[in-house]
Amino acid sequence: MSRAFIIAARRTAVMPLGGAFARLLAHELAAPVMQACLIDAGIDGARVDEVILSNALGAGGNPARLAALAAGLPDAVAGLSIDRQCVGGLDAVILARALVQSGAAQVVLAGGAESYSRRPLRLRTDPQGGAPVQYDAPPFTPWPGRDPAMHKAAADLATRLGISRAAQDAWAVRSHRLARAALMPEIVALPEGARDGFTRALTPEIAARAKVITGTITAANTAVAADGAAFCLVVSEPIARKAARALHIAAGATLGGVPEEPGLAPLGAIARVLSPRPRLARIEMMEAYAVQALACIAGAGLDPDIINLGGGALARGHPIGASGAILAARLWADLDHGFGLAAIAAAGGIGSALLLEA
Repeated sequence: MSRAFIIAARRTAVMPLGGAFARLLAHELAAPVMQACLIDAGIDGARVDEVILSNALGAGGNPARLAALAAGLPDAVAGLSIDRQCVGGLDAVILARALVQSGAAQVVLAGGAESYSRRPLRLRTDPQGGAPVQYDAPPFTPWPGRDPAMHKAAADLATRLGISRAAQDAWAVRSHRLARAALMPEIVALPEGARDGFTRALTPEIAARAKVITGTITAANTAVAADGAAFCLVVSEPIARKAARALHIAAGATLGGVPEEPGLAPLGAIARVLSPRPRLARIEMMEAYAVQALACIAGAGLDPDIINLGGGALARGHPIGASGAILAARLWADLDHGFGLAAIAAAGGIGSALLLEA
């Protein structure tokens, strides 16, 4: 099988729900990022075989096709949309790797785009003919008793593992501090914004005053809903040899875990991509909740000193379908030697991990 490489990776800034990107649809966020990847790599759009786009809130259709057309790609690019919720952006890159390895494609744009601000309202019909009922989140298991709300699952995890609110708040403060100092060269500057809009000077004192959501979970140690997009340009080895820079996609895995504990779901995928275990230089760990990041760091035996050195989702926000691809784009920007790991969890107990080699 052929090896697969990333030769360009870009993202938009991440803006909170109702913020600077509130008027943009998912494909309008995605298209300029895809174009920037092609420009960076010197690849003509006519060479793109496929676009794989993760989207969780668009409620159907084929946003990958819309993004491909909006980016000026050939009509022949059909576009493939996937929805695996929070892990989908990373899964798009993993799927692109499989297409390239199999020889089914040579050039794939893979990532995610989420317009949380423009998500459609969802209505569930009544089989008895009553009025439709609005809902926000679909079920993630067939058993309501094994499908906790994400906030509750995070609070329960903190209680079970003994992770204090102070520890969660400290990780959130660290995330904002590092994000404020980072350069973020992977961001595509849109007219609406060129820096992550939520990052701020969070202090322990401010975090201590944050609104409590449930248990030790607060507005300070939880990632906010957000809009954004990110893509990686995944290519075959012959094309990568001609690129100015290429990161080898050494491994990728997506595994299910215990549905009640989605925060720990990445541990199985991390273990799989790190076997045999390489020496890691950088790690991008999703921070949907500070407790989720801390639990995965401890559970996988990872070095916190190399994790999210440009800040994480606590300082950016969480554009669901794009968040995994943002991790990959951040890793692309910062990994200049050795191996880098990206990992993320999703509702229903799903975890994904990607291992890149500089």
